[in-house]
Amino acid sequence: MTLYTTIDSPLGELLLVGEESATAEGGTALASLSVPGQKGGASVEEGWSEDAQAFATVAAELHAYFEGRRTGFGIEYATGRGTDFQRRVWRALDAIPYGTTLSYGEIAERIGAPRAAVRAVGTAIGANPLLVVRPCHRVIAASGALSGYAGGPERKRQLLDLESGHRAA
Repeated sequence: MTLYTTIDSPLGELLLVGEESATAEGGTALASLSVPGQKGGASVEEGWSEDAQAFATVAAELHAYFEGRRTGFGIEYATGRGTDFQRRVWRALDAIPYGTTLSYGEIAERIGAPRAAVRAVGTAIGANPLLVVRPCHRVIAASGALSGYAGGPERKRQLLDLESGHRAA
């Protein structure tokens, strides 16, 4: 069953979508986190059930992150999404430390792809269904420009500014 809720954030209203988890603890595995107007973002579909309680832990972690009290997430993600290449890129995103940035070429290098795969890496990053919690905002152009972010360049700057002002100890 697909569950969803919305929460307020400095980026606007976030749409959280999840699937009932098969883990021993049960709960909800996060499948998508979208911001308003996001390119390729999720929207509520017929048959989904609204359940704010199912996302209570995710919401608490997101609020702590936006308040500068959390630098990472202990959220269970829904698995099985994306191609093998996309999942490799997404794992590389998960490994980018809070408050730091990498270039698209550095991501390609980390996953063992040739530097010529930078465009494919960018496409995989653009398909990331988990904005904020899977930190695609930490990937910038080699020139330092804030290129590409499904949530828009203003939100990318907002997240990078948040993290640069609250560096992990």
